Amino acid sequence: FEIKDLDLNLDKNYIITQILNYGDIKAVRWLFKTYPEKEIKKVIAHPRRGMWLRPVLNFWTKVYNIKLDKETFEDAIFEPTKIKAKYLKKPKSS
Repeated sequence: FEIKDLDLNLDKNYIITQILNYGDIKAVRWLFKTYPEKEIKKVIAHPRRGMWLRPVLNFWTKVYNIKLDKETFEDAIFEPTKIKAKYLKKPKSS
């Protein structure tokens, strides 16, 4: 997809997540001008599965004092090896 095809409202969870993960200071400033703090906190408090870099999610949960249970936090982390191990396991035969 093209960045220009993103909708600021419909794609806000994706946009917020990606900018917090990968954006530079200029992008983060834009983010805070574009979205209310409440919306940004909501995205952090309800992280999408497999979308977050561990140190980034850890940082923003601390900034906003958001408590995530361990399972929610771990499910949100993007780790290709973890995903591969979880979904490519061969079923145990009985």
